[in-house]
Amino acid sequence: MSKQNIYDNEVFFEDYERIRSDKINFNDLIETPILHSMLPKLQGKKVLDIGCGMGHHAKQYSDMGAESVLGIDISEKMLNYAKEHNSAHNVAYVQMPLEELSALQKKFDLVTSSLVFDYVENLDVLFKDVYNLLNEDSEFVFSMSHPMATAYDGTYPRYTRSASGKRLYANINNYFVEGVRKVPWVVKDYELYHRTVSSIINSIIQAGFEIASCKESQLPDEIRNRYPDTFGGTIHRPDFIFFRCRK
Repeated sequence: MSKQNIYDNEVFFEDYERIRSDKINFNDLIETPILHSMLPKLQGKKVLDIGCGMGHHAKQYSDMGAESVLGIDISEKMLNYAKEHNSAHNVAYVQMPLEELSALQKKFDLVTSSLVFDYVENLDVLFKDVYNLLNEDSEFVFSMSHPMATAYDGTYPRYTRSASGKRLYANINNYFVEGVRKVPWVVKDYELYHRTVSSIINSIIQAGFEIASCKESQLPDEIRNRYPDTFGGTIHRPDFIFFRCRK
């Protein structure tokens, strides 16, 4: 599998850091609350956070009672931020591409990942690697960008808007054309992989997991109405999809 490391691009990293520092962002108001709602109790658990980024979730898991947390990420810049801002006595950070998970000589009680698998070319291999890292009766909880969002290929605007700019509906095209997408986001050719919902589910099943629950991102009307410029499109399609799986 190819290894992508866009977060060590100086321009991209600075813009991502700016987005995360703003309290009104998709991660903190939409993704994190849903992901946390799907986690098992963490007391005494050994946790692996794949693509830990700036360490926000890893530190949260430590605070929630995890025995230990290992965060891995390919980005040196992200890990440096994590070590500076989200350290704890039971949190370790290691630079490693997720394509090399099988090299880990440890077993975990919980594996998590937040919005990282969009960059993975081969989910079948990755999910099998995760399965092999888990103890029996353990869980795998993760989020991804929703396939209705990753279907976007830059050909048409993401939304059809009114004359005043209000989003009227989402434009979904080429949903069944799976594979790499190169779209403008901060940099000219931001790269991710699009796959259908059924492809994701089948990769989970083929790895040996049982799907315990699945959620699609929703935002309370109150927040959407308060920040229409940021979240106005969330009424038309989900941005993220979440799975809780059991070994």
